[in-house]
Amino acid sequence: MLNFNIKRLNKMSTVEFNQQILSFRKPLEYFAYSLTHDSDDAQDLVQDTYMKAVAYKDKFRDATNLKAWLYTIMKNTFINNYRRQVKSKTIIDQSEDLYYLSNAPDSRDKNPSSIYNHSEIRRSVNDLQDEYRIPFKMHNEGYKYKEIADYLNLPIGTVKSRIFLARKKLMDVLSDYNPN
Repeated sequence: MLNFNIKRLNKMSTVEFNQQILSFRKPLEYFAYSLTHDSDDAQDLVQDTYMKAVAYKDKFRDATNLKAWLYTIMKNTFINNYRRQVKSKTIIDQSEDLYYLSNAPDSRDKNPSSIYNHSEIRRSVNDLQDEYRIPFKMHNEGYKYKEIADYLNLPIGTVKSRIFLARKKLMDVLSDYNPN
């Protein structure tokens, strides 16, 4: 009975644990943003960290630094996600030697027809009306919907709609274009 009480005193309850990890929200958000450089990805990383912390609560030792433990979970999650992304962009050659080939296009592989196709696509994009072309180009350059909406002073729904409509117009204009 005495051993049980000593163990109970040293073990944090689930409610206490959850309150403690939630108290580190701001520092975790800052650290996540420093890793991802994107606020949406940072929020996802914080959520993943919390989910793993709760799932592996039994692995945490009470006498250790909870903040450092959470940072370690976040860093490892970020690294694993990055590796998973890189792996998904790799093609495995089914030859005897099983070479790993990068999926990134090589500029030396351009042929005249692909150059023509790229210029035709570029021309079609530039032919779009400004209200569709600008959000579409910004989105293609990597801007997030929120950033585009703020820059163009438009509601985010309007930005999403215009990008969707731009894609639809391009698919109609380039219907005979076949990338294969």
